[in-house]
Amino acid sequence: MATNNVAGLAARLRSDLKSSTVLTPDSEGYAQAIIRWSDEMEKKAGIVVYPTTAEDISTAVLLSKEFSVPLAVCGGKHGSSGAASIEGGLQIDMGHMRNVSIDLNNKTAKVQGGCIWKDVDEAAALHKLAMIGGTINHTGVGGLTLGGGYGWLTGRHGLTIDEVRAVTMVLADGSIVTASSDENQDLFWAVRGAGHCFGVAVDFTFQLHTQENEVWSGQLIFPASKALTSVVNFANNLVATTDGASAMVMGVTKPPFMQEPAVVATVFHDGTEAEAREIFKPLLELEPIINTTKVRPYVEQNSLMNGPVDYGNRKLAKGVPYTLPLDPNFVHSLVGELKKLHGQVEGSTKSIMLFEFFHMGKVLNPWQDMAHAIRGDHNQVMIGPFWIKAEDDATVRSWVADTAAVVRRELERVNGKEVADSIGEYGNYDALLVDPRRIFGKNLPRLAELKQKFDPENIFNKSYPLAAAP
Repeated sequence: MATNNVAGLAARLRSDLKSSTVLTPDSEGYAQAIIRWSDEMEKKAGIVVYPTTAEDISTAVLLSKEFSVPLAVCGGKHGSSGAASIEGGLQIDMGHMRNVSIDLNNKTAKVQGGCIWKDVDEAAALHKLAMIGGTINHTGVGGLTLGGGYGWLTGRHGLTIDEVRAVTMVLADGSIVTASSDENQDLFWAVRGAGHCFGVAVDFTFQLHTQENEVWSGQLIFPASKALTSVVNFANNLVATTDGASAMVMGVTKPPFMQEPAVVATVFHDGTEAEAREIFKPLLELEPIINTTKVRPYVEQNSLMNGPVDYGNRKLAKGVPYTLPLDPNFVHSLVGELKKLHGQVEGSTKSIMLFEFFHMGKVLNPWQDMAHAIRGDHNQVMIGPFWIKAEDDATVRSWVADTAAVVRRELERVNGKEVADSIGEYGNYDALLVDPRRIFGKNLPRLAELKQKFDPENIFNKSYPLAAAP
């Protein structure tokens, strides 16, 4: 990529875009523009564009092709695979498109592609409505949605992607199209799970759900040495017996105020406090050293886990599926893997293993209904290292790959290799960008055909290599 191409593109963008901001490395605000959730993902883009209209996004895409300058698209900047950053090329940053409009008659929300989930949660809450929006509210709407989307309301309503009614996209040829069950159905099928590979999501129309009641939730913290086995056994039973109203995310980490690893159980019940206290009574009787549970508005729920995973330092997320019941002895062994990392990498004690315990009854739709193919009755282990120095990147990523392999072997031990091989991986937690067959399964051949139809030049190439799919 020639430097003069980048300079020429910057000049054209500044002259041709109608209302958008164009930054280059010498611009005020450029340093802030390339900040990412993980410092490891920061790359020095040659140009950063903050579009404000679909038309300007279209112009930017077409000009990037004309000047042969590669592009990347970012929203909440949470990705840890590198797909939302670019070195030297054009960065389309959706951060200036964060409007949410609510249609009360249809209980839908039209959400611009630069929104984070906090924007959606707060807009919906004003009308006693809610949306499945991940478990961290500074995550971007676009990235989470296009890749699937598990959240606290998954037990009630399924995945974020199941609530998408329409998507406005800018495609590789610059066209601005709406994809829904009524128009561009093949594109609608593809973007629900592989949207990053097909264009820029300008906005989404989501189905919302009535959320008139408050919820009971909070965090319970225990010493792992004393409580881990009991917490795992409780969680196994919770998923087996809930109707979808209750959920839990269990973290194993070493808090700065403790000398040993801890279990951090983030608990949730969409119902009354009396119901919740009865359901979670076995955990409460374990006498947590910290208990923040209380009745709160649902809008607060997606912020409970924000603190430990805020912006800054180096971190990534790698998910591996597991099936219930989860073996407490296996979880104890993963505590040992965390301790290995602590010994190898300075500043890694904030690293965490997160185990999601969501009821999957509403997730079990046919895998062929959309590109997102992960529809089995399984949850996710999220391997989440934190570290400080760039020289440790390779060591940490090697540890992540090794630990993911350990979890995979446990999946095989419990289910047999044939069944385990049929269980794919969740793209939103895939910092390592594994083989796309692991992500899309039997949907991959159709995705490859549609990639040739909508993006034959592979302009949107920062995620999975669908163009090379068999």
